[in-house]
Amino acid sequence: MADAHYEFIWRWLRGLGVASASIDDATQQVFWIASQKLDVIDPGSERAFLMSTARGVAANSRRASARGFDLADDSVLDSHADLALDPEEAMAAKEARQVLERLLEALPAELREVFVLFELEGLTAAKIAELLELPPGTVASRLRRARDEFQAGVKRLQAGGGRS
Repeated sequence: MADAHYEFIWRWLRGLGVASASIDDATQQVFWIASQKLDVIDPGSERAFLMSTARGVAANSRRASARGFDLADDSVLDSHADLALDPEEAMAAKEARQVLERLLEALPAELREVFVLFELEGLTAAKIAELLELPPGTVASRLRRARDEFQAGVKRLQAGGGRS
């Protein structure tokens, strides 16, 4: 299960706002919880179980971060960076990642989840509805609202002289 889903859960947690310094620990925590509950995970629903577990782990991590227990450390993200980039490209990619993270952090959690799964992970709205156990109309509504808020954030950054 870990081999099949580790990278996805890592990115999912990052998209849900887990700080870079905590991302590896949070990912391991998701799989540790899953290992304790193997007997209740239905075959074929492992990904959905991991995503649901990751949502709780991410919420706990964000709460801990808000209390000031989390350290800001981009070295974790840097260790996952594409080594083929030259220094200028790497800096531009890092800045773009930071802008994306700020924009995602500004989204409410329920909108961010749908946005990350659709726009960044490439899942269909139907698959998102299934994984998050939401009606398809709710997924569509949240995606539309998330896109609107994301675009408004981009416009605010551009108006303020920030890079897009």
